[in-house]
Amino acid sequence: MNPMKMRDMAEKYVIAYNSSDIEGMIALLHEEIEFRNFSNGSVDVETKGIEEFREIAEQSKSLFSHRSQTIVGYSFEDDKLQIELDYEGILAKDLPNGIKAREKIQMKGKSVFAFKNDKIAVIEDYS
Repeated sequence: MNPMKMRDMAEKYVIAYNSSDIEGMIALLHEEIEFRNFSNGSVDVETKGIEEFREIAEQSKSLFSHRSQTIVGYSFEDDKLQIELDYEGILAKDLPNGIKAREKIQMKGKSVFAFKNDKIAVIEDYS
């Protein structure tokens, strides 16, 4: 897939994410989508397939009253696209780690996308 198409798909994904449009996100995904979230160097969430992805997306959406990713950079390597992100979210409920509802979370991160058959086949989020 050419870099401009990869970038376009990633931008559409982020727009859908920011709008809490889970169906819009899923429309861009390969049926065997692999999703992994890395936090502090280790995997804390991993899914395979559309249905597992949908479940985790619904759970994540319910944790926040507002959330937003802003793309601040792009890089390409082979068949992968990496986007650098600024993330902001406001919690909708208390978390077990002591963070309270209505608290704002801000962080920098990145997402790596791999593609198959003109769809997003792998998403790896790093924070």
